[in-house]
Amino acid sequence: MAGYKSIALDIAQRIVSGEFPVRSKISGRSLLAGQYHVSPETIRKSIGLLKEEGIVSVSQGKEIIVISDEKANEYITRNHYLKSAYSLKQDLQLLLSEKKKLDRHFDILLTEIIETSDRLQNLKPYNPVEIRISDKSHVIGKTIGMLQFWQHTGATIIALRRGTEVSISPGPHVILRENDTLVVVGDEKMYERTAQFINQTEFYI
Repeated sequence: MAGYKSIALDIAQRIVSGEFPVRSKISGRSLLAGQYHVSPETIRKSIGLLKEEGIVSVSQGKEIIVISDEKANEYITRNHYLKSAYSLKQDLQLLLSEKKKLDRHFDILLTEIIETSDRLQNLKPYNPVEIRISDKSHVIGKTIGMLQFWQHTGATIIALRRGTEVSISPGPHVILRENDTLVVVGDEKMYERTAQFINQTEFYI
């Protein structure tokens, strides 16, 4: 569909919607050209088409006046199979803008993940390790603070994974449960001490 026909259909839709009431003046060709991002010549063709349909009139001073919303509606009905390229373009531009925002947000998150991963990997010998709490562990039902976890293991809990949920830096009041996975960091002997501490069936604090 030619561009000027798309614009003519869009203006007719704006007339029917009441944006351009009957007997009102529509912005001049230059302003319309700016709105639709086309040349004044394209707007002249669009207005000429609406004038032929008896929807608008154009004075010698080139004022565009709406004269019939009924004929505008008839024009839309007659061309119901056509879509306004202008409206579709607006929808596409909106979607592209939203996609760009999502892409930027994704890039920021990805960069943060990579940077965080790099920092953790460079903490040698403080690379994070995961330790799962067995069903017979003495830590089940106790809080991190109650266990004096750091005092007994030298490990710092940086995350707790419970099923599909992950808690970052769980506080001392978090109660540990069976099959919880602790993500911990510490010195080179931390893993051995922590695994031994967690896997004991009994421990007296």
